[in-house]
Amino acid sequence: MSFNLFAAEELAIEKARKLGEALAVVAPDCVDDFNELVQAFERSTREQQRLVRVSDRLQAQLGAANQELERRRQEAETALSHLRDAQEAIIQAEKLASLGALVAGVAHEINTPVGIAVSCASHLADATRDLRRLSDDGSISRGDFARYLATAGDTATLILTNCQRAAQLITGFKQVAVDRASAERRRFNLAKTLQETLASLQPKLRPSGHTVAVLCPGSVELDSFPGVLSQILANLVMNALTHAFPDGRAGHLVVAVDQVDTDIIHLSFSDDGVGMTEDNRLRVFEPFFTTRRGRGGTGLGLHIVHNLVVGALKGSISVQSAPGQGTRFDLSFPRQTPERD
Repeated sequence: MSFNLFAAEELAIEKARKLGEALAVVAPDCVDDFNELVQAFERSTREQQRLVRVSDRLQAQLGAANQELERRRQEAETALSHLRDAQEAIIQAEKLASLGALVAGVAHEINTPVGIAVSCASHLADATRDLRRLSDDGSISRGDFARYLATAGDTATLILTNCQRAAQLITGFKQVAVDRASAERRRFNLAKTLQETLASLQPKLRPSGHTVAVLCPGSVELDSFPGVLSQILANLVMNALTHAFPDGRAGHLVVAVDQVDTDIIHLSFSDDGVGMTEDNRLRVFEPFFTTRRGRGGTGLGLHIVHNLVVGALKGSISVQSAPGQGTRFDLSFPRQTPERD
């Protein structure tokens, strides 16, 4: 089919040959030069035909290669989609596991004040029963009544104090749990949210002797996602407990908030632990990267932190660390989170 492109050239060569035959009669001295010219034209035509055939083959090969490339691209996109779905499922499972640990920790915390309140109520009930028996027998004395009033006053104070403590824990837990589960946006006080989150983490912090200092102005108000911020802080704390103090010593953690201007919040989380190497620092936000593979590390904690800071809070996060010099995470995010796309 490609040779149709050269029909005019083939016709011209045929005419040139006939012209050469006629030229041999009328001008035999010019025949040789004329024939060389015709042969050169024929060679040029044959070379052009060869190049067209080569071009056709190359185009066919390129078309096949493009089809294979498109097939491979579609396969890669499908595999990437499946990988993202699996990763999202794992991340959601990690979040639920974190919320489950929060429930268990708060339940343990509430058990102490509730237990004290129950014991005090039982003691007050016994004292009241004894006083009633004395009253029914008509043998109650001023001293008995005074002792009962002292017991009732002390136990009532203890009951009230511990019930208030349990109520505070429940209120804080409800807000933290609702925020984490729903990821709803609302206005909130940053210092209060940080304190409530750290209170829910006390069952993890207290046994190891770790202390946490919160340096945050009490007037900082945010219009953002408190559940996201709580999840970020919880993951940073648990990451420090898992990696920063492998020798078991008690450490010191600091959460510091600096509102440089009215629009941007700068929050840092630092520990005085063992630090990390430069190679680990550069990979710390990669999914599934962990230095404790097989020892409780999933490699998702800091990856979730990075996604939440960048995605939900529309901010940025960086990490500074060196062996033996502790680790500091620096977060910057808007006080009022922009509307999501």
